[in-house]
Amino acid sequence: MKSILKGVIAGTLMLAGTTAQAADDVTLQLKWVTQAQFAGYYVALDKGFYEEEGLNVTIKPGGPDIAPAQVIAGGGADVVLDWMPSALASREKGLDLVNIAQPFKSSGMMLTCRKDAGIASPADFPDKTLGVWFFGNEYPFLSWMSKLGLKTDGSAGGVTVLKQGFNVDPLLQKQAACVSTMTYNEYWQVIDAGLSPEELVVFKYEDEGVSTLEDGMYVLGSNLEDPAFKDKMVRFVRASMKGWKYAEANTDEAADIVLDNDASGAQTEKHQRRMMSEVAKLTAGSNGALNVADYERTVTSLLEGGSDPVITKMPEGAWTHEITDAALN
Repeated sequence: MKSILKGVIAGTLMLAGTTAQAADDVTLQLKWVTQAQFAGYYVALDKGFYEEEGLNVTIKPGGPDIAPAQVIAGGGADVVLDWMPSALASREKGLDLVNIAQPFKSSGMMLTCRKDAGIASPADFPDKTLGVWFFGNEYPFLSWMSKLGLKTDGSAGGVTVLKQGFNVDPLLQKQAACVSTMTYNEYWQVIDAGLSPEELVVFKYEDEGVSTLEDGMYVLGSNLEDPAFKDKMVRFVRASMKGWKYAEANTDEAADIVLDNDASGAQTEKHQRRMMSEVAKLTAGSNGALNVADYERTVTSLLEGGSDPVITKMPEGAWTHEITDAALN
C-alpha cells in the first residue's frame, strides 16, 4: 500500500513539474514604477489569473531612464505598456509596434498650474516655463503647443520647456508656472505638499481637445505572425482584463496587492489607494478592445500638430482586434 501511495505521490509531483514546465513565459514591461497605474496586471498575477491561462508572467517595473519601445526593440519584453503618441512616433521611426489591447479608456494627463504665476487659461502660456516629461511622454504636450501655435524653444511669445523629473518640485519651488501631472498621481503630490485646489488651475488634455490614449498593450508586429505567440497574447489579454475588472471593483484590495509587489517600498497605502480609485475611472468602460473612434481621435490630434506634428502620416497596421476578439468573445 505504501509503495502504491509513493507511486501516486511521485506521479503527482511529476505531473505538477510537467505542468509548471509547460507554462508559457511572458515578460511585461511597465511604463513606470510599480504603482496602482498597473494594478490590473499585479492583480492578475496575485489572483492566479495568469496561472489559470498557463502563463508564467514576469512584470518588469519601469523608471525615469526606461523607454518601453527601446526595451521591446532590444528583446527585453514580449509586451510593453505605452502611451499611443509615443508608440505611433516610434512606429513612424521604424519600430513595428502594434496595439493589441487598450485597458485605459480615458486620459489622465493634465497640466497643473499656479494661479499666482499668472495662469488662468492657455492664453496665458506664452513666455511661461512649463514642466514636461520626456522619454515619449512629451508628445501629447508638443502636439498641444503646436496646435496653439506656440513654439517650445524658449523664444519670445512661445514657451520655455523645463525637462521635468517625475516629481512636482518645479511647481512647488516656482521654477515653472505649470507642471505635467496625472489625475491619479502627481496632482495629489501637489496637494499633499501644501498647495490647495483653490491655488491651482488644472488643464485636462481631454478638455482641451488633445487627449490621447494611454497605457495600451503593444507588441512587435513580426511576432504576431507566429501562431504560438498570438495564442499567448490571447491568454495574456484575457487574464489581464480579468485583473483590471477585479481591480476596478475592489480598489482597496488592488492597491494593497500593488504595495505587496513594490520591492522599493517607496509607495504608501494612502497614495496607492487614492491612485487606484482614480485609475479605476480611466479603465471604466473598457473591456480591453481598442475603440476605433478613440484611436482615430488620437491620430487626428497628433497629425494636427501645426508645423511640427508628432506624426506626419496616417499610420497603417498600428493596431489589431485579432487578439481581443479571441480573448474576450
